[in-house]
Amino acid sequence: MEKRLLRTSELLGIPFIVFAGSLLHFTYQMSGGNPVVAVFSAVNESLWEHLKLAFWPATILAAAQYFRLRKAYPALLLGKTVGILSMPLIIVAGFYGYTLFIPHNLAADIGLFIASVIAGQAISYRIISKTGGESPKAWHSATGLALVAMAALFAVFTFNPPQIELFRDPVTGGFGPHLH
Repeated sequence: MEKRLLRTSELLGIPFIVFAGSLLHFTYQMSGGNPVVAVFSAVNESLWEHLKLAFWPATILAAAQYFRLRKAYPALLLGKTVGILSMPLIIVAGFYGYTLFIPHNLAADIGLFIASVIAGQAISYRIISKTGGESPKAWHSATGLALVAMAALFAVFTFNPPQIELFRDPVTGGFGPHLH
């Protein structure tokens, strides 16, 4: 029963993350520039800001799964963390990889976003379902800390982005929050 629930929640997590992430692309603008909403939403068109679109919905899904499945799957936090952190890595690597060969385009970006979510969920499922036995407490602390650190980076860099290409809005050429 628990195995089926894990598999189902990981599979249904894909459309949830894609849909919720797609909504987060617009929520900052719709909020009129609310700084709290900015932490969770894309505040400009930079690659960095688009990483939030996978991270936050996947983290919300992971929290729900954690409360329901943590006893049956001691490695759940480890698997979810690796899966969640793989999504932004895949997006960054995929974006800079594909733009070496073809011009930047929206269809490729959307496909990359969906592919990163599918891969992240698959990685998560694989780790959770294949890791037997007790997960060392150190892993729980380290994985929880990794998620908190990534969330903190999203909050800090939303308002104080480093002046490097990853954080540059290709539409305005600027950095940080921008209302269209």
